[in-house]
Amino acid sequence: MKRFTLAITLAFVSIFCATWAGAQTLGEQLESLPGVKKIEVLDKGPFGEKYLLWFEQPVSYKDASKGTFLQRVFVGSVSRDSATVFVTEGYNADYAARTQYRDEISRLFNLNNIVVEHRYFAPSVPEKVDWKYLTAENEARDLHRIFTALKAIYPGKWIDTGISKGGQNSAIYRAFYPNDADITVAYVGPFARGVEDGRHEPFIADFCGSESDRAAVRGFQEEFLRRRATIQPMLEAMCQEKGYTFRIPIEEVYDYCALEFSFAFWQWGVPVDRIPGKDASDREMLQFMDAVAGPDYWQIENPHAPFFVMAAKELGYYGYDVEPFKDLLSISSAKGYLHRIFLPDDAKEIKFDRRLSRKMDRFLKRNKCNMIFIYGEFDPWSAVRAGDRHSATNHIFIQPGGSHRARIGTFDPGTQEQIKAIISGWLHE
Repeated sequence: MKRFTLAITLAFVSIFCATWAGAQTLGEQLESLPGVKKIEVLDKGPFGEKYLLWFEQPVSYKDASKGTFLQRVFVGSVSRDSATVFVTEGYNADYAARTQYRDEISRLFNLNNIVVEHRYFAPSVPEKVDWKYLTAENEARDLHRIFTALKAIYPGKWIDTGISKGGQNSAIYRAFYPNDADITVAYVGPFARGVEDGRHEPFIADFCGSESDRAAVRGFQEEFLRRRATIQPMLEAMCQEKGYTFRIPIEEVYDYCALEFSFAFWQWGVPVDRIPGKDASDREMLQFMDAVAGPDYWQIENPHAPFFVMAAKELGYYGYDVEPFKDLLSISSAKGYLHRIFLPDDAKEIKFDRRLSRKMDRFLKRNKCNMIFIYGEFDPWSAVRAGDRHSATNHIFIQPGGSHRARIGTFDPGTQEQIKAIISGWLHE
């Protein structure tokens, strides 16, 4: 009898809670979630409703005395019964505030779209910035807390995804919390093994494009360096006009623009036929350099400073081969450039920790998660892509001739349908 009474009571409570939840608006439900401190209604755009949540997170998950900060979370809602795309942004998420923004997968399958700004990227920044707590593990914990809260409202399947560092972040999150998301679609996410990994330079020198394409790129770099006497004063004047400040002399800024050119050129898929010829004017040479690998990248006031800290700490980065240009450069080596040029003064002593890299190597080979990795063939970040020795449940798609802009929609129609069929199959399992 007691067991029967208890069952009736639990059933009544369940019906009451469901009725109460149904009586609440979505905005009221979101506002009442644990951790949500503020909520703003946004223009709905392509969604039924859209909100901005300010989610309170601990600066340190091991020491509550370090305080908290507010992290931006954008919620584009189609239906509470729909699956949810969870964008694990690697940087600032200003774009998600745009009325018409929608992630590719959300658009393709008409799914809910949640975007989380990465910790330490403005405005999701603690009042006091302590780089010690800017780690991939802490960001994964941030995502887990947000997922746990929102899963109560969106109980369907979840797809975590991101682009570039966000794609890397989606896989890292899955490595720490493999049972949160049901599917991962990581776009152009790199997995480097050191501050200057060493695999990017030969990839650019020997693999990107055709032999004649590579010769054209290198020819532009050499011509730019040879014209230093006339172009460098123009570049310096441009930097002064735009208010750029640097941690290195202008001669080195000029050097690093030339060295960065080949990486940026292939990363963004610039057409080879746009490269100015040797008969181009100095102004044309500088304008093209500025468009592809301009000096703004090297300035002190860089909004990507938190990324560079993470690269130096555990994500890794790339180096430069100065040998082909040694007679034209003012520097003899580019070793250690990340610390010297990009890191804030209070982060200069950071040393690379290989534990995350090893964790990701193991995870990518052994995981049993449903994961898709998308890369561009000639994107230099593909030099450190998820390897061929991946789990049988993973799929790697490389767009022929593609760049860092590779997406599902940039593949040929047949491959697009193949990728969509895999995702659809997982959604309906």
